Amino acid sequence: MKKFGIVACLIFAIPNFAPVQASALDPINVAATFERLTASSALSNPSVVVIDPLTGSVVYEKSAYSPRKPASVLKIYSATAALTYMQPTQRFTTSAWVGVNEKSLVIQGSLDPWMSLSDSVAKKMGRTSIPRIEYNSLSALKDANSGSIRNSTIYYSDLYSQDVANIRAFFIKHGVKAIMKEVTSAQAEELSSEPILSSDSPELQEMLAFALTWSDNLLTERIARLASRAAGYPLNDEGVAQTFHEVLAGLGVDSKGLVIKDASGLSRDNRVTATQVGQLLLKIRNDSRFAPLIGGLPIGGVTGTLRHRFIDTAPQAIGLVRAKTGTLNGTANLAGYVEAGDREYVFVIIADQLKRTSRAEKFARATVDRILGKIAAPLLPVFPTQPAEVVIGEVVTTS
Repeated sequence: MKKFGIVACLIFAIPNFAPVQASALDPINVAATFERLTASSALSNPSVVVIDPLTGSVVYEKSAYSPRKPASVLKIYSATAALTYMQPTQRFTTSAWVGVNEKSLVIQGSLDPWMSLSDSVAKKMGRTSIPRIEYNSLSALKDANSGSIRNSTIYYSDLYSQDVANIRAFFIKHGVKAIMKEVTSAQAEELSSEPILSSDSPELQEMLAFALTWSDNLLTERIARLASRAAGYPLNDEGVAQTFHEVLAGLGVDSKGLVIKDASGLSRDNRVTATQVGQLLLKIRNDSRFAPLIGGLPIGGVTGTLRHRFIDTAPQAIGLVRAKTGTLNGTANLAGYVEAGDREYVFVIIADQLKRTSRAEKFARATVDRILGKIAAPLLPVFPTQPAEVVIGEVVTTS
């Protein structure tokens, strides 16, 4: 005998996955979080600003107009200047030649900022180095001249003074009293005979990304000077300072309080304000010209100088903070962007009045991480709630 049974299958409502505690991420609560946590003695009277890009309004500020030491946060200014006055796809070529004159070499440069001073570092990174040029050029000079090369001439164009000094010192060390003669690019071409080697740098935008991600001081200094020259200013610190002021003015950012002594942030005499840095970050965020800059900022717990941050201090913020670090003795800065659910905030924290101990700096960095961890949250998809549904099915049984 067959019996029919009724089975009711319930499909329960799909939960509504909204960002966790979204209300805690609104500007009022974010301000309260910063107010409470930046009072920590670990930060020793920091300069702070938080901006809501949706409205452009300042969510929170503390000593935000006080001139402070930026450390490597200044690299944001250098990258902004480079992308303002130079082409992002620009490359630089350096080549070495045996000269047409007896006992001569020619180095045709282009002020390549990618050129490394260390051969071991260059090999690891696939870069050309000054030592590579030196060794290959010396070997070629010997091969091209049967007699003594003790008194030789090296013609060069568009090389940094530091590189020229290193080349001269190398040849003297190897028994060659090289006379270094600067010439124009056109003259360098005329004086060149047989090629020895040639090197092309990556595109400017790639070099900038590297400089920001890993906080490369020499690379940043040289790129900033190239930007200064492109802007019509001298290829030195004074030119860089003038360029930075002009860049800020062009973006509508007040340069009051800006003092520039170098381009990398190594000088303790540099000064910026948190408000100024915050406004600069706000202006460049959605300007396509500065996309390589934004893309080059380290990501918390993932890349570059932030790769070890947040992992133990605020793991919920991993991947959600994109910012530039700034470190000197007694200084632990961070400036950039933090994702907070369906929002993103611009933040600048300049803690430059710390005790000059590694413990104080480590404590300050951990405190900054935890502050950002309180507001960092991913943007989760929101699924609509579906009503419970009853499905009636027949089940055949046999007795």
